[in-house]
Amino acid sequence: MFGPDICGSTRRTHVIFTKGGKNHLITQDVPTESDTRTHIYTLIVNPDNTFKVLTDGKESRSGNLEDDFTILEPKTIKDPSMSKPSDWVDEKFIDDPTDIKPEGYDQIPSEIDDPEAEKPEDWDAELDGEWEAPRIPNPDYKGPWRPKKIDNPTYKGEWVHPMIDNPAFKADPNLYAFDSFKYVGIEIWQVKSGSIYDNILVTDSVAEAESARAKISGRAAGEKLAEEAATKAATPDAEEDEDDDGKADL
Repeated sequence: MFGPDICGSTRRTHVIFTKGGKNHLITQDVPTESDTRTHIYTLIVNPDNTFKVLTDGKESRSGNLEDDFTILEPKTIKDPSMSKPSDWVDEKFIDDPTDIKPEGYDQIPSEIDDPEAEKPEDWDAELDGEWEAPRIPNPDYKGPWRPKKIDNPTYKGEWVHPMIDNPAFKADPNLYAFDSFKYVGIEIWQVKSGSIYDNILVTDSVAEAESARAKISGRAAGEKLAEEAATKAATPDAEEDEDDDGKADL
């Protein structure tokens, strides 16, 4: 499967290979275009299992089918005979043992009576009850006490699991190959009208694909001019606005 996917915040070009009954998405993001003009997407898959994605003739991603897809088992795996030593210290910071909580710290309230509040003159204790000043955040309150952090003198760094060659990995020189390319399927899920899909070419000649792209690419320039003209026609220019304002003022 190959082509643009624009849905919500998603803006990417899909490159998916089906092998062994499973779909394998490219592990790297491939950008796509989301304006209203014509764009040409090209996927080149070579017999050496390398690939290249072109957007309007410019490379947007390239790589190797072994490295950029999860079709095969990984070449390396974590050594199952190795594990992080029990005495390995990977805490970079620790509490400062010399930092002592100040005396009375826990007695500092989070709120206090508003010192600027005054009981209203017409306050009637019998009718209104005992007057209480409104509460405000205590500027002296600093939250729960925590000791300062210092560098851990026994820190050894992040432990890195040693890697070994994966015995299950088996290279496949024919990842690029499929039994047949006699059919083309089109999958469209569209919630916005106006999109047009056309000119799908499957070929074993890059030169032929480039020739076809060159014939179509001229459309974008004309579409840009038409779009700019439509925008200009829908928006009165500044001079006309000033004239209209002047007549209205008179």
